[in-house]
Amino acid sequence: MPQFGQITPAQTFRQIGTPDAPRIFDVRTKDDIAALPRTLPTARLIAHDRIATLTDPPGRAIVVCTKGKKLSEGAAAWLRSQGWQAEVLEGGALAWETVGLPMLPLSLLPPPGTPWVTRHRPKIDRIACPWAIRRFIDPTARFLFVAPTEVQAVADRFGAIPFDIEGVTFSHRGEHCSFDALLDDFQLHTEALDRMATVIRAADTDRHDLAPQAAGLLALSVGLSRMFRDDLQQLDAGIALYDALYRWARDGHEEGHDWPAGRRE
Repeated sequence: MPQFGQITPAQTFRQIGTPDAPRIFDVRTKDDIAALPRTLPTARLIAHDRIATLTDPPGRAIVVCTKGKKLSEGAAAWLRSQGWQAEVLEGGALAWETVGLPMLPLSLLPPPGTPWVTRHRPKIDRIACPWAIRRFIDPTARFLFVAPTEVQAVADRFGAIPFDIEGVTFSHRGEHCSFDALLDDFQLHTEALDRMATVIRAADTDRHDLAPQAAGLLALSVGLSRMFRDDLQQLDAGIALYDALYRWARDGHEEGHDWPAGRRE
């Protein structure tokens, strides 16, 4: 049982990936970061003595230091004095690592708010990837949808990360799709995300034998593309779809539906 004002790694990870996830602030020192150059999904690195400079509107927050002691306790207390609902990660980053929860490699982590760019009129992979980025990598990421021939040029001119086009890092790799590439490189493999990845891969590569849910995901994705002319409006609607798919993959994948009970086969 965590102490007052603390939250366990398992409880924290249950909240990450959901629409109302708390903000996570990593206040470790430079030396501690060098010793463990990874951080929690969606975490923002900020020095403990800079926490007072935050201009974000108050909300829910979890503060992380190396062991869950003075730096995170002090930073969380400061946030609470500014109207935040702030908790300390019990045991800090070392406890998180010990229980084997996913951690993002800092060498790959883009600055907060970095734009990502891909082909316009998104379906399946080009909605799934923004979902994964927003929910597990950078909640403040922006997405640009442009003509297919201009993706790389826009990336070069606007400092954006291109994805789901040929010849870039985050794209199809053999039989795997761009969503798989994000999970691989950002070390985000969990049972739930891997289950999602199978469905997404099956729908995106038209191999519905891999997962019975793939045909449904394809149908819903095509339907969304017919409902919206604005790619960003379509993205918002698609994010909700993938929120539901994640909760199925995490909590409901063994649930079926049989009504009325005892009906004839």
